[in-house]
Amino acid sequence: MNDFEVPEGIDVLRVFCGPDGRHGNALGVVRDGRRYPGNESRQALARKLGFSETVFVDDPERGTVDIRTPGLRLPFAGHPLVGAAWLLDLEVLELPVGDVTARQDGEFTWITARPEWAPPRTLERYASVAEVEALTEPPPGEGWLYVWAWEDEAAGRVRARAFPRRDDGVDVDEDEATGAAAMLLSAELGRALNIRQGRGSQILTAPAPDGTMEVGGRVLLVVAS
Repeated sequence: MNDFEVPEGIDVLRVFCGPDGRHGNALGVVRDGRRYPGNESRQALARKLGFSETVFVDDPERGTVDIRTPGLRLPFAGHPLVGAAWLLDLEVLELPVGDVTARQDGEFTWITARPEWAPPRTLERYASVAEVEALTEPPPGEGWLYVWAWEDEAAGRVRARAFPRRDDGVDVDEDEATGAAAMLLSAELGRALNIRQGRGSQILTAPAPDGTMEVGGRVLLVVAS
């Protein structure tokens, strides 16, 4: 995030924190979206905050939210919805693609959505955890890349890293925690996963018989509005 004071009315969270409460992906949540009407004002704030995503809450009772990166609007994203559900204590979130349900389970917040709502990601399996961790920069190529390897296949434990390789105003080479990519990987493998991503973030997934997917993780409040 840029070095400036967070404007009033905006909460800052970390979503998908590790077991020690560290790491996770930063998220801004604008509790009253009416303060930023229109596309231009929302994109300007998202650019100013500099997070990978910022959520604007348009109706806190119905759970209507608008997800923005610094460069564009997203129809769906994992960590913003987990964070918003936790912060606002919502059971349903309304999105352009459909309704997302949410629940709390101890220290974890879960959302249920359809994997096909997630933006396309290239999922590339590596032979070992060591190979994933040895990367010092994004692998060459274009487009969003999610590299992963089994830590313990029998237990469903995965080591992953995400490289957006994008040009949307987010000034980072690596995404710390990516719920949408975790959903896609879990759907491709057809099983529940316990994913350690980035520096130490944790993402849990659980596929359901109807084709939906649960994604869960810990959320911590960093700055309260």
